[in-house]
Amino acid sequence: NNPRTGNLGALIKVFLSRTKELKLSAECQNHIFIWQTHNNALFIICCLLKVFICEMAEEELQLHFTYEEKSPGSYSSDSEDLLEELLCCLMQLITDIPLLDITYEISVEAVSTMVVFLSCQLFHKEVLRQSISHKYLMQGRCLPYTSKLVKTLLYNFIRQEKPPPPGTHVLPQQSDGGGLLYGLASGVATGLWTVFTLGGVGSKAAASPELSSPLANQSLLLLLVLANLTDAADAPNPYRQAIMSFKNTQDSSPFPSSIPHTFQINFNSLYTALCEQQTSDQATLLLYTLLHQNSNVRTYMLARTDMENLVLPILEILYHVEERNSHHVYMALIILLILTEDDGFNRSIHEVILKNISWYSERVLTEISLGSLLILVVIRTIQYNMTRTRDKYLHTNCLAALANMSAQFRSLHQYAAQRIISLFSLLSKKHNKVLEQATQSLRGSLSANDVPLPDYAQDLNVIEEVIRMMLEIINSCLTNSLHHNPNLVYALLYKRDLFEQFRTHPSFQDIMQNIDLVITFFSSRLLQAGAELSVERVLEIIKQGAVALPKDRLKKFPELKFKYVEEEQPEEFFIPYVWSLVYNSAVGLYWNPQDIQLFTMDS
Repeated sequence: NNPRTGNLGALIKVFLSRTKELKLSAECQNHIFIWQTHNNALFIICCLLKVFICEMAEEELQLHFTYEEKSPGSYSSDSEDLLEELLCCLMQLITDIPLLDITYEISVEAVSTMVVFLSCQLFHKEVLRQSISHKYLMQGRCLPYTSKLVKTLLYNFIRQEKPPPPGTHVLPQQSDGGGLLYGLASGVATGLWTVFTLGGVGSKAAASPELSSPLANQSLLLLLVLANLTDAADAPNPYRQAIMSFKNTQDSSPFPSSIPHTFQINFNSLYTALCEQQTSDQATLLLYTLLHQNSNVRTYMLARTDMENLVLPILEILYHVEERNSHHVYMALIILLILTEDDGFNRSIHEVILKNISWYSERVLTEISLGSLLILVVIRTIQYNMTRTRDKYLHTNCLAALANMSAQFRSLHQYAAQRIISLFSLLSKKHNKVLEQATQSLRGSLSANDVPLPDYAQDLNVIEEVIRMMLEIINSCLTNSLHHNPNLVYALLYKRDLFEQFRTHPSFQDIMQNIDLVITFFSSRLLQAGAELSVERVLEIIKQGAVALPKDRLKKFPELKFKYVEEEQPEEFFIPYVWSLVYNSAVGLYWNPQDIQLFTMDS
């Protein structure tokens, strides 16, 4: 094949002509026709496109779809753009063909071919802002399909339809031998498929669990790729607009005329699917995208009375932080941060009581509130980060989520209260160690090997920022809900010596006033009660004292509120991330790792 012979173009024209009859064929259950269209034409088109996109510049690729040899004496006419025709046809296949056993594979192949069409990004180090995909998908004949395509891809994810059992699309044996002939052809096609995928998909599948729904997985990946395309020079990304604006099917209010590409979808089904699928990076990224960009979805989710179904899978991701990639952990943390921006969420999570959390193995938690469990997992993530990755971004998001919750802490579990103070203890030790190193480094700017010493002053500044944040979180709880949290006061009194060194420290003096007041007040009441007090008696004294504590003596500080804001040029993070998910998770698609430019294999 080359632009002059036009064999690829001829194959696409055959495919386009056959596809016009495909919907009718599906309705009539015409198995052989669908099998021929899918297993021959579209599969080969997808394979060829993948090779061409990897090996050719965009201009050269377009020649294969636009070249026309003129015979002597012929006149020029406006020729069809075959690539645009193919894309429109794929969109129609995805959105219009009913999903049946006999159409399942062609639906998967149509979605895969669109992913392949967009894969030129894989072979560029920088994010593409103008490309062949922008030209066709953001304007022209493909644009009217935007909302219908996004809606269909979302429903494919929601339904999680499993592929039909092997052989269900084959016609029963015919008396004239037609069935045998078809059976032989099917066997040949299966063998060809094995040759194409062996070593590619097979090697990736070993590292990830078997997918129960290839169509749902492929649709989700395509949706994420489309949502993260950069805006065109003269128009915003229409697929992102569709994701930002769709509404619940139960919402009867009219769409504003200013919002394009709108549609409605069943939010209850979407919520259920998101809760069930959080083990995968791509489902967590979809949840983040919807919470961050679609206010209708965010409002609906925050109003749910079963938020534990969504929050528990997110906490489990964070709990197994050492098994997850850093991007998945970031997404999970940012989801928590977005949720904790809502006061209603922060109150309600302390009202949900959980029993026997099987995946939490550090301690048996027979009964704990969702809020206390969230605190435990976030603190554990901070401690893991302190000893392993030392990522300031991770620290910031964890502490911001705790800070947002702090004024609404209610009936903290004794273990959650202990862990808050234990984290402060760890930070205190870290502070003393860095302070000692900084003091020693002042005596000489070079080590014994003439290597410049680390910047301990900067390290000290960072650790003091974190300590201040922890003190503000404790102070916020004591100021706003002390009488609801006797276990935190108990833990504070038990480790009161920890706070002594920070009372006169210029960076913490103001915030320590309230904490010092609480410690002094309750210590005095315990002293009056006598020695050898049981835990139960101490808690009783704390509960009584909480009522008697003069609240006007507690200094008021601004409310702790943090809001998640995407950094400038978020596409520099999200586009490589999305394509790494496609590379690792797409069904039946393999790219040579040596050809990939967008990201490194170990990132």
